[in-house]
Amino acid sequence: MPMLADPSKRYHPFKALPFTERTWPNKQHEKAPIWLSTDLRDGNQSLANPMTNSQKLRFFRHLVKLGFKEIEVSYPAASEPDFNFVQDLINNGEIPDDVWIQVLTPARSDLIKKTFESLKGAKNAIVHMYNATSCLFREVVFNADQKETIRLATTHSQLVRELAEEYASKVSTSLLVYDLASLIDRSLFGLCKQYGTNFRFEYSPETFSQTEPAYAVEVCEAVKKAWLSGPGSTWGDGRKEERIIFNLPATVEVATPNCFADQVEYFSTHISEREKVIISLHTHNDRGCAVAASELGILAGADRIEGTVLGNGERTGNVDLVTLALNLYSQGITPHLDFSDMFSVIDTVTECTGLPVHPRHPYAGELVFTAFSGSHQDAIKKGFEAQQKRQATGDIHWELPYLPIDPADVGCTYEAVIRVNSQSGKGGIAYIVKQAQSLDLPRRMQIAFYKVVQSISEATGRELSVQDITDALRREYHVGGTQFDGRMVLRSFTLSDSLTDGTPTPADPESGPDRQRTLTAKVSVDGIVRHISGTGNGPLSAFLNALNSGLGIDLAVREYSEHAIGGGSDVKAASYVEVIPPDADPKDKTQGGFWGIGVDPDITGSGLRAVLSAANNALGKGELKGSAFENDDKKLNGIQ
Repeated sequence: MPMLADPSKRYHPFKALPFTERTWPNKQHEKAPIWLSTDLRDGNQSLANPMTNSQKLRFFRHLVKLGFKEIEVSYPAASEPDFNFVQDLINNGEIPDDVWIQVLTPARSDLIKKTFESLKGAKNAIVHMYNATSCLFREVVFNADQKETIRLATTHSQLVRELAEEYASKVSTSLLVYDLASLIDRSLFGLCKQYGTNFRFEYSPETFSQTEPAYAVEVCEAVKKAWLSGPGSTWGDGRKEERIIFNLPATVEVATPNCFADQVEYFSTHISEREKVIISLHTHNDRGCAVAASELGILAGADRIEGTVLGNGERTGNVDLVTLALNLYSQGITPHLDFSDMFSVIDTVTECTGLPVHPRHPYAGELVFTAFSGSHQDAIKKGFEAQQKRQATGDIHWELPYLPIDPADVGCTYEAVIRVNSQSGKGGIAYIVKQAQSLDLPRRMQIAFYKVVQSISEATGRELSVQDITDALRREYHVGGTQFDGRMVLRSFTLSDSLTDGTPTPADPESGPDRQRTLTAKVSVDGIVRHISGTGNGPLSAFLNALNSGLGIDLAVREYSEHAIGGGSDVKAASYVEVIPPDADPKDKTQGGFWGIGVDPDITGSGLRAVLSAANNALGKGELKGSAFENDDKKLNGIQ
């Protein structure tokens, strides 16, 4: 059936809560919530092929490593593998003392009892019980009214309390090895009781986001009354009562995040004894707004978030805890979860669940820190340069175009930030060259090399790797090894100073208007060594004179720049030269010349190599005619 021309005939808009007392729009996040991972329960039940227990164990260990202190591990009454997984975690000592495992059960007596059996020997456990409370579920699924729904919740909350008291006070079976005389010793018996499980109780009014807000509060008030025991909020053995957790699920996301935030704030401000309550949220992503709903829900009063790493879950998934945590991180708030090795997170999720991670997934996708657009790449390159300058003054605050956090903070290298295809620009290409080879190309040279890379990308129709780009640079400018040499190669050179009349220079070689330099060089031309010599007011002009007189190559320098590479004893000089024919207008930069690169431990050597690189570039494009190559050109054209 096609989409309806008038969907209002079939779908009703969500009726938002009239709540003018809301305060959440004026608040900001100040700290991270309590996190609970439900990857091993909610995430697992949504998989076409559920995880094996060995995969769940690997996932559990990784969640602990990431810093989760509360982990929902199972629905123990659902299957023997789920039951056994909980017992294996406990009996094999997999649960750190500061981690609370959580187990899920519906409000059914037999399943609650089975759930507690799975927790034998646990140190810290959260029992999570739920029943649906919305009108739709009450009437259609359970055929129950409001009072019957409350009675179901309170009766089973009392059962959970009774079993929790029992399991918390049980003597460990391992203590039965002691003789009766030891057990009679009351001080020892008192110590034995401390081996009982510490319990927290979590109750979910399932389908909270579709439940009448006042009724959701009424149900939870009744559950709280049934759970909390005795004056002073203590257990029967004197231990302090843990706060009750009320989990407010957007079981199905049915409205915009602001509507959900109003519901959360209404609950937070109307539930009694708020100091005894932890408000938790479990948002699903049916409308694609789970992250926003959770963030606004925290502003509205929530203390805790349930979700999954990278957002796996029923239908469109649970809220993504990576995104939530790193959103806080980007605002300067410590999330208390460590995603500094994002690749290991991705590996764990993909290998245990069989689900891929979208390349544009926030913070974790392969391409999320990658720019292909030329304008984006140029902005990022300039941003990195500005960032380095700020850091040199002691300002380490991150402020970069298009990158809300430093990719290095989540284990990504800067080489992954800018990648090149046919849509890329000169800035991105120059950034890659600078990162890979420490060559900071002048702006106009960036434009020239951009055309080279663009033509390769268009010809191949694919994304170019860093290796592709650096190899193109080496071939174009004949740098980086003998395999990239051009037809002319500088073998050696000597420089001497004299005055124009031939007399030696004064003690200060820089003094005097008539100073000139003589350069003698060995240049290999198509494998044959040629000796050339020339004079000029500096090394470059002397070399150009030598090329002209010795090889018939007539060029002039239009632009020259240089910078150091490395430091200390390993420092080298990198030089960049643009040369033009003698009849070209040096001021008309719309007419491009030929660029060259030279790298050498000696700054003079780097400049000479850059000139020869540029001459090779011109020669390779057929734009340079020199007497040394006339015979070769005739051979190429079939002329003897």
